Amino acid sequence: MNKTVNIIMAGVGGQGLVLMTDIISEVAFEAGYDVKTNDVVGLSQRGGKVWGSVRLGETIHSPNIAKGHADYLLALEPLEGLRWQEYLKPQGQAFINTAEIYPVFAIAEAAPYPHDFLDQFRKDIVVSAHDVLALCLELGTPKVVNVMMLGALAKQLPIDSAIWRKVIGESVPEKFFEENMKAFEKGMTLGSLT
Repeated sequence: MNKTVNIIMAGVGGQGLVLMTDIISEVAFEAGYDVKTNDVVGLSQRGGKVWGSVRLGETIHSPNIAKGHADYLLALEPLEGLRWQEYLKPQGQAFINTAEIYPVFAIAEAAPYPHDFLDQFRKDIVVSAHDVLALCLELGTPKVVNVMMLGALAKQLPIDSAIWRKVIGESVPEKFFEENMKAFEKGMTLGSLT
């Protein structure tokens, strides 16, 4: 990979976005890339908006991704996907978990939730939308949505899947290793975003 790859992740607190950021960063580092990441910012307690970014490539000087320059958007929740789509470049790829999780502000302020969210994504980006939560429940746990989405991202990047498996194995408690591996493998089957 001889270009910089810019990745935005967005969701609500409690979905494991910090773990996603850490895993992507460590995978990139172990694959020999320079990597920079922004801290996850926002109302990080359960239900608050959270986001993070990772940039990887040969030489990375800043973790910041300008609007219109992200290659990938991983949205753990559809409304947050809509909110961050402006960061994608034209033909950038958005992977959206369609399971609706109402952010705190939508509940507290009685703000309307856009149930037609798929119609509101830009037409110049590639959107792959799956009910990742339902797929995780089929595997027996709702707690691996983030890792399943990492599988979808891994399919897009020229990094050996063995590195992803190694880093995930080192990042999750041993007793949850198998369920995380199953989620990662399933995510790789969803990873065809183009």
